[in-house]
Amino acid sequence: MRLPRTDRGRLALVLVLAAAVTVFTATVPLLRGWFDLRVYHGTVDSWIHHGGRIYDYRVPGTTYGFTYPPFAAVAMLPMALIGLRAAIVVALLLNLAALAFALRVLAGRAWRRHGWFGCAPAACALALFEPLRDTFGFGQVNVLLLALVLLDCWLLATGRGRWAGVGIGLAAAIKLTPALFIGLLLVARRRRTAAVATAVAAGATALAAWVAPDASRYYWTHAMWDTTRVGRLDYVSNQSLQGILARLGVSDRLVWAVVVLLVLGVWAARTRRAVAVGDWTAAFALTGLTACLVSPITWVHHLVWLLPSFAVLLRAGHPRIAGVLYAPLCTSVVWLWFDDASGVDGFLGSNIYAWITLGLLLRLPVGQLGAGSSTLPRSSSDMTPAPSMAAPTIAHASAQPGPAAPPSGSTAAATGIVVAPGLGLARKASSDPTGSTRPTAQNPQSSSRPASS
Repeated sequence: MRLPRTDRGRLALVLVLAAAVTVFTATVPLLRGWFDLRVYHGTVDSWIHHGGRIYDYRVPGTTYGFTYPPFAAVAMLPMALIGLRAAIVVALLLNLAALAFALRVLAGRAWRRHGWFGCAPAACALALFEPLRDTFGFGQVNVLLLALVLLDCWLLATGRGRWAGVGIGLAAAIKLTPALFIGLLLVARRRRTAAVATAVAAGATALAAWVAPDASRYYWTHAMWDTTRVGRLDYVSNQSLQGILARLGVSDRLVWAVVVLLVLGVWAARTRRAVAVGDWTAAFALTGLTACLVSPITWVHHLVWLLPSFAVLLRAGHPRIAGVLYAPLCTSVVWLWFDDASGVDGFLGSNIYAWITLGLLLRLPVGQLGAGSSTLPRSSSDMTPAPSMAAPTIAHASAQPGPAAPPSGSTAAATGIVVAPGLGLARKASSDPTGSTRPTAQNPQSSSRPASS
């Protein structure tokens, strides 16, 4: 297939792609009705204006309420000043800004080489990515957390390590899953940064305990351990190791703990190798994959943490593999087993997102740094002066989107990510409607009233 050579032809092609994406997103994956944002806004409104308690609030007509640590509610206090419609607009803008920042960190400066015709198809492909669709549709916070963690990644890569750790600390205080990135910092021997992240998370948690002592006491002693507040473990949207076991009918927590320990062992070994060769992007990607696997509940919209893995695949010169793995994550295919996940087909199909996550953890290229990759010093001290910056070397970009794009500094429409090698910074060597088309169910994660998680 030949791509159009004129701007008019290229514009026509982009408009056709955009129209196809619009039709798909408007018909196949039903809209989510901003359900999680309604949980956030309703909780804060009840707490501030009606004297309610954070973990007692329920969205009218459902049994679902707030499930995050108390600091998340404190951070969302500004929503008490605005109505729900204004909160939806603000959340949309914040998510768009956070996504743009995350892609900028992952892509580096290479996106400028591709021009609008290179970036537009990639944006269309991103719009198909089910975790992103659900994050925006639910009004979720996943992309904001990803941006916070990537902020630390950018600070470390640009020699601004003094402030690194703040983003990870805040993300861990808002939601527990990003706390695994503190473990990454320890594996990477970034002890000072790990201490900063831990101190920020602890300080934010202490602030929440001061603002809402009763809610904090209830969360850390009861709500945190009650997974039924979030949803059923065997629900098809739960694409974690616990979800796989639950759909198999395995309820023994000891089995889950053993599997989690095995996965953490693989993560530690692979991450240590990535750190040893200075491949921070791969180390970060592996940690995001592992966090999704070991969390008791990982709804589909949590899988935005897979985006850095696709950046690593493209950087390492595997655009076709990235496209093959990315495509199922755009199809909402797991919902075919919404009613019945039994049998071999159910075991394979209902867990396909989890299999992709596990496969990436096991086989993600590590240490294949392309031209212009960023490497971080492997010293145990974060106070080492940053190496001087050199202009990144970027491979010539092809105008053609899709799986056949060049391996480095390319736009891969098939994966929806525009990436440059590493973080795009070179250094001198001297240094819950998900995609289901089924009728609404009682569990909000599958309906137009999905639960917050």
